[in-house]
Amino acid sequence: MYVPHDHTYFYDNSYSLINLADDFVKNGGKHLFLDEIHKYSNWSRELKLIYDKHIKLKIIFTSSSILEIYKGESDLSRRAVSYVLNELSLREYIELEKGIKLPIVTFDDLLINHSGFALEIMENITPLFEFRKYLKLGAYPFFVEGLEEYPQKLLAALNQVLENDLIAVHKLDFSMVLKIKKLLFAISSSAPFKPNISKLSERVSVTRPTLMRFLDYLERAQLIYELRSSDIGISLMAKPEKIYIHNTNLIKLLSSENTNIGTLRETFFLNQLSVGHSINYSKASDFFVDNTYNFEIGGKNKKQKQISGIKNSYVVKDNIELGAMNVLPLWLFGFLY
Repeated sequence: MYVPHDHTYFYDNSYSLINLADDFVKNGGKHLFLDEIHKYSNWSRELKLIYDKHIKLKIIFTSSSILEIYKGESDLSRRAVSYVLNELSLREYIELEKGIKLPIVTFDDLLINHSGFALEIMENITPLFEFRKYLKLGAYPFFVEGLEEYPQKLLAALNQVLENDLIAVHKLDFSMVLKIKKLLFAISSSAPFKPNISKLSERVSVTRPTLMRFLDYLERAQLIYELRSSDIGISLMAKPEKIYIHNTNLIKLLSSENTNIGTLRETFFLNQLSVGHSINYSKASDFFVDNTYNFEIGGKNKKQKQISGIKNSYVVKDNIELGAMNVLPLWLFGFLY
């Protein structure tokens, strides 16, 4: 049974999720699908009780509010397996937009045989053309409902997170939400942002601890990445080396059309490779991946001088269809999932 949690069934306070599950099981129910679970109060506690009471009942629940899911995980520890639905990869965007099935390239295979995979993919698409479209409107499936409406739908989703999810989960008042918005726009205007925490605190008119907490909220909401050195560990109060907006579509939405192309390149690489891989700040290159590989990102004229002599180092270039040796095309990193 599929149940959306804004359904009128739950308008009556006498009807609970527990009552629903009890009746469903009594009538032979085996699989319960609960959509937009965060709209139901005390959802995680009631799901815990249902899980413990009805051992054979299989439950799948979804939420568009990743913040609320994080909040409920403590109640469901050892009971639920969580999956994060990331933004569409370039490969997924092309498949959805054109109906073309294209292969997934593993990271290890990409490093070894990137030219072979690129040639295989190029038999079906013009990668650079699709890549340019993806940077602006390919991260979310709203584009299937109309390209002109895409920015409006993306803005609505962003405001849902900022104006509803943050308030509900972290018990913020709207004045704090306005400061978080101000912080997000400050980051977007100069991302990748090298934060001066003191100046940024003054700009947003909050204390340093509050600012660091706001950054944590934005990262948990998958609106930013905080890039840190691999040797400092993760701490709420540890200043990140750089801050990136989470994907290129959000950059296009939040900043002008004249966004720096270097910012878009680095953001795309970070966004696509961060699914399943650890990425840290590096003094030697743009990114240090899985504590092993150094990657320098640039245009087709990017030189290798900066990573010369560094083991396991690669140059990732935009505006090329094929690479060679340790030079890889940027677009191909969109086929990792």
